[in-house]
Amino acid sequence: MTGGPMLAAELSDADIWMAVAIVALTVLSMFTAMAETALLRVSKAKAKALVEEGRPGAAALQELVETPERWLNALLLVVLVSQLVQASLTGVLAGNLFGAKGLVIGTILNVSVMYVLAETAPKTWAIQHTESTALRCARPVRLLAEFAPLRLLAQLYITITNVILPGKGLKEGPYVSEEELLAITAEAAEAQSIEADEARLIESIIEFGDTVVREVMVPRPDMVTVSHEFRVADVMEVVLLNGYSRVPVLGEGIDDVIGLVFAKDLMRAERDGREDEPVSVFVRPARAVPETKPVAELLREMQAEQFHMAVVIDEYGGTAGLVTLEDLIEELVGEIVDEFDTEDAQVEPLPDGGARVRGSLTISDANDLLALELPEGEFDTVSGLLLDRLGRLAVVGDTVDCEGARLRVERVQGRRIMRVRIDRIEPVVSDDSSDVTAADGGS
Repeated sequence: MTGGPMLAAELSDADIWMAVAIVALTVLSMFTAMAETALLRVSKAKAKALVEEGRPGAAALQELVETPERWLNALLLVVLVSQLVQASLTGVLAGNLFGAKGLVIGTILNVSVMYVLAETAPKTWAIQHTESTALRCARPVRLLAEFAPLRLLAQLYITITNVILPGKGLKEGPYVSEEELLAITAEAAEAQSIEADEARLIESIIEFGDTVVREVMVPRPDMVTVSHEFRVADVMEVVLLNGYSRVPVLGEGIDDVIGLVFAKDLMRAERDGREDEPVSVFVRPARAVPETKPVAELLREMQAEQFHMAVVIDEYGGTAGLVTLEDLIEELVGEIVDEFDTEDAQVEPLPDGGARVRGSLTISDANDLLALELPEGEFDTVSGLLLDRLGRLAVVGDTVDCEGARLRVERVQGRRIMRVRIDRIEPVVSDDSSDVTAADGGS
């Protein structure tokens, strides 16, 4: 037939080979799209778990996940080349079959078919079956990445790209952030895959890594100490009254902690008839740590070096407080109350919907326990927030409004804010971030 477009029956050998190549390239595009999506969605932790389960292909998957820079650029190059060559061949074949109209028909068919077959369908499948898809694709992708000519070509193009657009390039692959891990924990608890207590423990462990000693220590005003001039019998009374196993011993003052005295040493001294001797004779060295030290690091030191108490030092070398092993463990498992502790609730819900809290309650705990959004700053506690907004020492009745909550001072002991009432209020939009109300007699 002459003078018109060729029919299917008149396909030449070249056209047949082009059709075969188009099908092969389409299949290759489907595989690479599916592999890229699946492999990028697998975390290092998940790959390691699959290896421990002994799943086929897990070792190759772990290798790819841990070193994405070795395969991702090569795979993306294969995706690009296969799609471009397939599109070109489709245009040529359509032109041979349908003449001038073939270019339009080929373009429409190519865009529609490639979008469904080589993009949407494989990527959707990979998202729905990430684990199984990643395991099946891992070995072929690793072989592809180890093909030297392809790897060198990909590196050449990346080098040219970095010259045009300078940057650090791809340095690390998929990872799980704290936010993602917390979201996964919440979903697992909601699906009852883990217990609610386990979910809370996981959240505490994650937050533990961001906590410093200043946030968990017994503050300086709450420290129970004894003078180095006290008799053994006097110190024993202090120990029995408070139920402590050890207490700090002071030299010239609170900023001069010369060491710790242990209850067992005092009992042994009393048994030996040495109750009138000064306690300084029985002092043991005390560890000192900066208030900015991460609690996770301190916990490891306490375990390794076998000490249970440390004096916390501020940036000026003064005593900021005291931290014990129990304080650190409570950050993980919650408050530990024994028969000697006088339980004083940090948060006391009120019938009208408000809450009464300790002034020493940290801002982060207040936000978590009461579902608030109190602002953070150079202070750590609710009392610190009040003093920051008041700009002076607080008196009973002082009120501060901030971030949808009203804080009212209910109890002051000396200069310390002991109790604060917190009520929810509608946030007020104004130029000032807070509204301070002074009590009668406040200055």
